[in-house]
Amino acid sequence: MSLSRAIVDRLRSLVNADLPDDVREVAKLHILDVLGVGLAAAASSVGRPYGVYAGRLTGQGPSTILARSGGFSPADAALVNGGLIHSLEFDDTHTGSIVHGSSVLAATAVAAGEAFRVSGDAMLGTYVRWYEIFIRIGLAAAGSFQNRGFQLTSVGGTLCAAGIAADLAGCDAETTVMALGIGLSQASGVFEFLSNGSTVKSLHPGWAAHSGITAAALAQAGLTGPETAIEGRFGLFAAFAGDRSAADRLRESLTSIGRDWHIRDVAFKFHPCCHYLHPFIEAAGALADKGVRAGAIEAIECKVPEGAAGIICEPWAGKQAASGHAMRWSLPAVVAARLADGTVGPTTFERPLSEEARRLIGRMGWTPLAEADFPSRFEAEIHCRLRNGETRNVRIDDAYGNRSRPASAMAVEEKFRGNLAAAKCERAADAIMAAVNGLDTASGLDDLSAALRSAAMH
Repeated sequence: MSLSRAIVDRLRSLVNADLPDDVREVAKLHILDVLGVGLAAAASSVGRPYGVYAGRLTGQGPSTILARSGGFSPADAALVNGGLIHSLEFDDTHTGSIVHGSSVLAATAVAAGEAFRVSGDAMLGTYVRWYEIFIRIGLAAAGSFQNRGFQLTSVGGTLCAAGIAADLAGCDAETTVMALGIGLSQASGVFEFLSNGSTVKSLHPGWAAHSGITAAALAQAGLTGPETAIEGRFGLFAAFAGDRSAADRLRESLTSIGRDWHIRDVAFKFHPCCHYLHPFIEAAGALADKGVRAGAIEAIECKVPEGAAGIICEPWAGKQAASGHAMRWSLPAVVAARLADGTVGPTTFERPLSEEARRLIGRMGWTPLAEADFPSRFEAEIHCRLRNGETRNVRIDDAYGNRSRPASAMAVEEKFRGNLAAAKCERAADAIMAAVNGLDTASGLDDLSAALRSAAMH
């Protein structure tokens, strides 16, 4: 049996099984989180292109685009919403698989759920089940997609989005398998954006969500795709990860779905930048809390896990010179911002760094962190030498919000309200929270659609 068919059969066997209560609650919390992130992005400079694009869309439809009051086609809504959710680098991450799941899957599930008028519980269930597949794809080939220059969020997300769209459209198993195969030919998303810090990375989950919905529609129309989309000679693992043996690991992991819920381990982000930077921001904050000021620092050495260094350290001269959006992947920029400017938040990447921060960047360097447990944990060390000859060293074993240091529901809800305040649509916060919290008992998504549209900026 092909992997696509094994996945579809396994997930369909679980459709009538209740999700554990804690899984249901954490899933709603992740959906709430990324809706807030997307609304905040719509009010930011980095999210502005999606608003301009949405304003040029013609026609009407059943699905909601964040920060807009009208209805759009589900594929268009998923494209824009997925892009907005990922724009600020503020969306959730499963660290072990290196997957930004909700930017793809929540964008797909909400848009397709509105289009096909499913119950809130049906939308929630398919979002969770395909999130489990998405994570297992990443765990089966941990780091291999990224090492070849592909973002798994996009290339693997396309297939999982196709599965969500097919499920919510009521497709039979055969059509769903075909949708996954069609999705493979639409999969894309490369890391070349790192060469200049361009904003196209945000498109990766939006395009995956758009492609998944389109793949399901094409499968319904009779187009066929390869059944061996995952394990085949030119399938997902071979073409994008260079690891055909990962297919066996994925197949073996399917038996644990319904027993082991990896969504419990998905991390919430509390800084709008690359997740690998978060423990370094915490370490810099610990130094600041001890009274260390930027002007008193002679030199800083950051010890960085090998798997993260290629994204946040290299090339070092380029990272030191980074500005604006490109600073979201710059280790020296965020550490200097935290020490010199006091915080790393959305406005950090909307304005120039202070002169003091820029001077501090010139006194920074990095070396590899030996025996790091990356990507299972996001570790960081900062070794700081002061001008008076004293030293200060800080180690962070994992970023706050990750599995080993889980965030509270209250912290996530505070983040959500802060994002709506940043978007100047806090008036809609209570209605959106109520609609998301009530998904598991809602007969449809009308309340969620109305609440989201009440936050419209256009």
